Amino acid sequence: MSEHVQPLEATRSAGTSQETQKVIFASSLGTVFEWYDFFLYGALAAVISKQFFAGVNDTTAFIFALMAFAAGFIVRPFGALVFGRLGDMIGRKYTFLATIILMGLATFCVGLLPNYASIGIAAPIILVVLRMLQGLALGGEYGGAATYVAEHAPMGKRGFHTSWIQSTATLGLLLSLLVVLGCRYFTGDQFEVWGWRIPFLLSILLLGISTWIRLSLHESPAFLKMKEEGKCCKAPIRESFGKWENLKVVLIALFSINAGQAVTFYAAQFYVLFFLTQFLKMDPALANSLLIVSVVIGAPFFIFFGWLSDKVGRKPVLMIGLLLATALYFPIFKTLAHYANPAIDQASRQAPITVVADPATCTFQFDPVGKARFDSPCDKVKTFLVKQGLPYSSVAAPAGSTVQISVGDVKLEGYDEAALRGAVTLAGYPQQADAQQINRPMIVALIVALIIISAMCYGPLAALMVELFPTRIRYTSMSLPYHIGNGWFGGFLPTVSFALVVYTGDIFYGLWYPVVITGVSLVVGMICLRETRNVDLDTN
Repeated sequence: MSEHVQPLEATRSAGTSQETQKVIFASSLGTVFEWYDFFLYGALAAVISKQFFAGVNDTTAFIFALMAFAAGFIVRPFGALVFGRLGDMIGRKYTFLATIILMGLATFCVGLLPNYASIGIAAPIILVVLRMLQGLALGGEYGGAATYVAEHAPMGKRGFHTSWIQSTATLGLLLSLLVVLGCRYFTGDQFEVWGWRIPFLLSILLLGISTWIRLSLHESPAFLKMKEEGKCCKAPIRESFGKWENLKVVLIALFSINAGQAVTFYAAQFYVLFFLTQFLKMDPALANSLLIVSVVIGAPFFIFFGWLSDKVGRKPVLMIGLLLATALYFPIFKTLAHYANPAIDQASRQAPITVVADPATCTFQFDPVGKARFDSPCDKVKTFLVKQGLPYSSVAAPAGSTVQISVGDVKLEGYDEAALRGAVTLAGYPQQADAQQINRPMIVALIVALIIISAMCYGPLAALMVELFPTRIRYTSMSLPYHIGNGWFGGFLPTVSFALVVYTGDIFYGLWYPVVITGVSLVVGMICLRETRNVDLDTN
């Protein structure tokens, strides 16, 4: 060993608690701001669909807005490869400093971007490009921050220390919701005209703070030791994914924990918001407020489960979280519907809606290029019902049959919006959730339950991912499965689930997507995942 390099554990032990706290604070704060930038789009998806996708029908516009949201997730694995490679070759510090600069500038530009009415089709195209730049940045940010903190942490405390990084996604979401809520309040009816731009423009201030703080940090001791010994990897991508012994660990990490963890996070903190506002017709401001309260209550559990994984192991905490998600998603969301909009729940039991139509005339209303037209009577009926948040069931009719709609005992033939609207109103289906009937404490309790399940899967994840891979390829190897899981499996959850609901009419049908993924991850994890909490990073 070089005389200039001390053993890692000795270096960490020699470091003051103040220095450790500075590393955690600086890494976490920057990551909070980066998640804030990324999640703003999700919090404003409904507004953005009107601003940038006005050239298509309303259902397609919302799905298209969700697709643009997902575009940021699609490129996250590529960001993991680009910045992961740089992080393993030139160091952790400057690589994840570059990512936050890219994220902040891309977000700021969204706030300046002209809408569809001003520049036409160029508006959504530029928006998607900016979302992809955000995705590239986030693809490099998480791996850098998690690796940096873990390599500063002493053995026995890595789960606790890295759990602060894990909590940043929730805190970034919370910050975005608070800023959006404040802007809604201060701009009033002008929010959807120009007020929505303010949260994006504020990112330039957060960028300045983050850059200043991160410039004061030192490089990771594990990377410095490796560099001093001349062991830096010259081809981290080839070594990570071109050798079976490493690729096998990457695949296990993806399918055992990252895919399942991703859908638990986005179900608890994104899909639940879509579910409340789109399907249960809750006022968006109220839904945001309840989610904010839930996030404040639930956020400390990410720290708790990271700490717990230091005591009992990473695998038990993760596997129990996946088991609870698989078993409880349907009961939790059905109970949520009962307490959020009891009138629609009661009406759907007393006067169920059935659409009887020739399947050939009913289209799966998912048009990623915005060119398809959904003009058949069946499509119009289903579009109307989904826009109103009304659950329905579909029954196949003989070819050439005219679409028929049953609302309880009332029978309608063909698409007549006025008649259909009158029938659902007469049956007791509300146009909006009645604020007086909403059980706010129960809704908060249910969302907190979802967040706790997510925290069990997410809190220990960073420590486990760092411990799975050797130092020379750690940044690259851990970043790719994490961002494939979160970018592709998790990022597409709102889009796929919403499209499934539109097609089937069952507001709970979209839950099959996260349930199947968490179930598969649970099985793979039980069989293939090894425990890592006692791994020594000095020899790994």
